[in-house]
Amino acid sequence: MRQRTVRLRTLTATAALALAASLLAPQPGAAADEPPPAADYCEGQCADVLPPGANGNATLAEILAHRLLGTQPAHADDQLGPYDALSSGYPSLTDDKLTEFFNDASFGVPAGQAASVTRPRDDVTITRDKKYGIPHIKGSTRYGTEFGAGFAAGQDRLWLIDLFRHIGRGQLTSFAGGALANQGLEQEFWPQAPYEEKDLEKQVEYIRTTQGERGKQAMEDAQAYIDGLNAYRVKSKNGRYFPGEYVLTGKIDAITNIGEIEPFKVTDMIALASVVGGLFGNGGGGEVDSALSLLKSQEKYGVEKGTKVWESFRARNDPEAVQTIHDGTSFPYAGKPESARGTALPDAGSVEREQLVYDREGGAKSPSKALKDPVKAPKKLKPLQGMYDDGVLPGGLFKKDGQKKGMSNALVVSGKHTASGNPVAVFGPQTGYFAPQLLMQQELQGPGISARGVSFAGVGMYVQLGRGQDYAWSATSAGQDITDTYAVELCEPGGGAPTKQSTHYLHHGTCTPMEKLERKNAWKPTLADSTAAGSYRMQVFRTKYGVVTHRASVEGKPVAYVSLRSTYRHEADSIIGFQMLNDPSYVKDASTFKKAAEHISYAFNWFYADSRDTAYYNSGANPERAKDIDPALPVKAQQANEWKDFDPDNNTSAQTPPAEHPQSVNQDYYISWNNKQAKDFSAAGFGLSAVHRGDLLDGRVKKLTEKGGVTRAALTRAMSEAAVTDLRGEQVLPELLKVVRSKPVTDPQQAKAVQQLEAWQKAGAQRNQTAAGSKTYAHPDAVRIMDAWWPLLVEAEFKPGLGKDLYEALTAQLGTDESPSAGHGPTGAHAGSAFQYGWWGFADKDLRAVLGEPVEGKLGDAYCGGGKLDACRDALLATLTQAAAKPATEVYPGDDNCKAGEQWCADSIIHRALGGITHGPIQWQNRPTYQQVVEFPEHR
Repeated sequence: MRQRTVRLRTLTATAALALAASLLAPQPGAAADEPPPAADYCEGQCADVLPPGANGNATLAEILAHRLLGTQPAHADDQLGPYDALSSGYPSLTDDKLTEFFNDASFGVPAGQAASVTRPRDDVTITRDKKYGIPHIKGSTRYGTEFGAGFAAGQDRLWLIDLFRHIGRGQLTSFAGGALANQGLEQEFWPQAPYEEKDLEKQVEYIRTTQGERGKQAMEDAQAYIDGLNAYRVKSKNGRYFPGEYVLTGKIDAITNIGEIEPFKVTDMIALASVVGGLFGNGGGGEVDSALSLLKSQEKYGVEKGTKVWESFRARNDPEAVQTIHDGTSFPYAGKPESARGTALPDAGSVEREQLVYDREGGAKSPSKALKDPVKAPKKLKPLQGMYDDGVLPGGLFKKDGQKKGMSNALVVSGKHTASGNPVAVFGPQTGYFAPQLLMQQELQGPGISARGVSFAGVGMYVQLGRGQDYAWSATSAGQDITDTYAVELCEPGGGAPTKQSTHYLHHGTCTPMEKLERKNAWKPTLADSTAAGSYRMQVFRTKYGVVTHRASVEGKPVAYVSLRSTYRHEADSIIGFQMLNDPSYVKDASTFKKAAEHISYAFNWFYADSRDTAYYNSGANPERAKDIDPALPVKAQQANEWKDFDPDNNTSAQTPPAEHPQSVNQDYYISWNNKQAKDFSAAGFGLSAVHRGDLLDGRVKKLTEKGGVTRAALTRAMSEAAVTDLRGEQVLPELLKVVRSKPVTDPQQAKAVQQLEAWQKAGAQRNQTAAGSKTYAHPDAVRIMDAWWPLLVEAEFKPGLGKDLYEALTAQLGTDESPSAGHGPTGAHAGSAFQYGWWGFADKDLRAVLGEPVEGKLGDAYCGGGKLDACRDALLATLTQAAAKPATEVYPGDDNCKAGEQWCADSIIHRALGGITHGPIQWQNRPTYQQVVEFPEHR
């Protein structure tokens, strides 16, 4: 439905602030006694934190006051300080001090600490605590509980939910404006999950009719949640305390209140779920690009050696990769067959990406330069004009570049190795830094539901990551291969000769028409987004084997490459697993936790801790592939090559049984930072090699476990130290220095740089302030040199041997670096998450080979200096000289938030504003956005 556009009438700052009495008034609620809390076996030993704050809504007056006076709405930023402070406070952390950096995550609200109690219905209360304003929802009926969850979601995230349902529907520009980043984002996301309304409705019915009583209950819960969300939508609109972004984007008139916030539907939750899954729960894909890099390698080295070299970089099962299950248990999945069949490599030079955008008009005619047509704005509203000109979200959020933005980490230690004898866990999702946050804190207590934690806004019927009465759970993105690429042979219905642009394909021998899906978007300039009025049409073709991504020829025949994801048409099926995790009558121990996780179809690593046990389970709708199919490369779309029991109408197939998923109970410790899960569980893409950021956790937790007596504080310290450590400095710099020091370094400038790097490495290779608020690193020159040196040294090490074409093909699939100051990650620059993808493992293997040290899973050739130590050393010193000479202003060129040369600021985390409220920079930390610290002393 096209959004109604309402003219923003002239509104002075004085008039806006005059409305503050109503716009800033407390939302409807009444003082009341806090309902008694549910049974809580954590006894004050559960804690969590989610910056910047629980409140993610702001009225127009609050936004204006923020921009003019620097004020923040209540509870918009009160968790940012404690979160930031841990980076400086962790060295002296004790269990008693944890609540200085984390919230008490006990059930309920302490006596005298209830700020308000809202009753949206007679059967539910929403109690908010004074300290952080977190909603504690308690219902006497199931419907009331879920209604309250939806109402609270509206209170905290109404604009965000609306924004993301439009992203899920491929309608971001029509909703928020035509900024280039908005165009880019919807053009990246919609082709990955293109749906018509009937497709979304079918997914609702699939859950309701095929998943038994839990499926019916889940859809009833979803409807109750939507009812609560809509109730708040209406109340806030009528009461004039709705988010101010609706005014700034021209949807509601600030004076007359004329306009509309579109009602929410259950199908919106399916669209929202596709966004969450697209960001964090997918895996695999990119097989066409893999085929192209393989062909480049074969072109360089010949077929046999070229394949060997490519496989060494692809590193499907690198024996040196850090693993979550480290006891050697094997879980074979998606491996390379001894003799693959059905592989569909493209003919040389034949690959073309499928065109997506058509019929550009007005402000859409220039896809690389935004055309502006600012609306006339009152003088006092100038601070708000153009706040969305750069888009509401970064354009590369859903980029299919082979580097999934899966994040999060987990540290879990068995009770055998803790001081108390009870397991200890420090874990959470690393979902980027947004304002408001994508996640929302809540406690849910009602019939069949008892949990506290976080949920993605808009799909929060259940707590998705958090704690129950006597257990806690969390997840990291797993990224295993649940997406394949098929090459469908093209045909013409009349029997003519097909071309690469044909829109029919062979399915089981029948020439079948492709289904065309379209999305037409149009926008006009608003106060928030000055992009000139424009429109365009997105178009994709859908086949029974998936959505067309490329056109090419294979063995001379025209084909379309299509992408088939096992969770496509099943975006919300995981709701059953989350329902189970919230049900205290279902999850009672590690075994039942694993059974609940089995019902989650997205690719996640799940971790569990109670007072007795720890557990791990890898979830995902892992398709059971035909024998001898190579999942890393495109496959011919023939019946013999399909997933077992494949039904294209519902996109269902046989899946690998639960017993074959990586899993474990009571291993001495578990760590996960999106690393390899277990032996023989093949990597879905490039990047799981000898050095991984998971090593930063594994080494530290292993030492703690071996020593014994682990406490919550000790495990948090290990996480925090890893969070401010440069992976390259800790894991690869020692080998670099060995090569450089293989002979005396006589050049004074080189010697000085080497000494600076050695001192930094000896001190822990940290990128942390010398003291809270200093905004200066202890070894700033060494950090600058490392940042400048790494990309130079990788190119000097590998490009001469690989050659330009192969080097560029491989670096297109796996970037060489991901330092904190680089513009990467789910929020672009200042994203926090760093060192997930890079060539540090390749460099480490190659350097050790040059040094004559043992290497398991060697690269397919020698690269640094052609394998000769002296030549390698010369290459490293030459690039080190270049790096040391680069001034900070060049290494850190500055942006809208930082001046050129400001090293600390370049690294810093800045929450990406999705609305009108912004936050200042905080110290870089490579840690979960939402994080729990838990230790249960008792069990039911």
